[in-house]
Amino acid sequence: MNTKLKENDLYLPIKGFLSSLGYEVKGEIKDCDIVAVKDDSMVIIELKLSINITLLLQAVERFTLADTVYIAVPKQCTIYKKQAKQVKKLIARLGLGLIIVDMQKEQQYVEVVSDPKDYTPRKNRRRQKALLKEFSSRQGDTQKGGSTRREAGLTAYRQRCIRVAEYLSKQPNAKGAEIKKAIDEPQATQFLGSNYYGWFNKVERGIYQLSEKGADELPQWREKMNQVTKE
Repeated sequence: MNTKLKENDLYLPIKGFLSSLGYEVKGEIKDCDIVAVKDDSMVIIELKLSINITLLLQAVERFTLADTVYIAVPKQCTIYKKQAKQVKKLIARLGLGLIIVDMQKEQQYVEVVSDPKDYTPRKNRRRQKALLKEFSSRQGDTQKGGSTRREAGLTAYRQRCIRVAEYLSKQPNAKGAEIKKAIDEPQATQFLGSNYYGWFNKVERGIYQLSEKGADELPQWREKMNQVTKE
């Protein structure tokens, strides 16, 4: 985006657009960048060169003055170019409208991307189901909120694999069906086959034993499991 571009460069293109729709338009009225009035309808538009928290807070505050509020940014705005879909969702969720101004050298083009409206995001039922499944399956509160994936703790999946590893730590080897029955773990065979953590070795078809890696790591995870059950 041209670094010489200023916020007030957006004003005239938007004023021209709104005027063509029959609005009377004025700038900088009581700290509002643009106020447009048509009959009994009033619209407030806040201008920025980029979409940031300052702009969003400013725009939401304008709801104390008008029911219809837009934010306007250049189409060349970096965050909009990279994350247009997420930006539009966020702005809609706040009940705001979005105007994009394509600042070409010879001509500026105004596009109303979305009008303000009540927004109810469509639920992703598959992800919601997976979220609730993990929540209900996990034993205790095993990981601090804000931890990175690298710091991942005792997910429900790991907890279940630990139980399988615990069983194999007391047996030279075993079949998945045997473990399934012994510890009441319906996916024991799948855990052994996928071997996500590298804890299991396949001895022969259908028979597994605890790997060296599993034997080395099991004590520390067992301790974490014990800490959870004590909390």
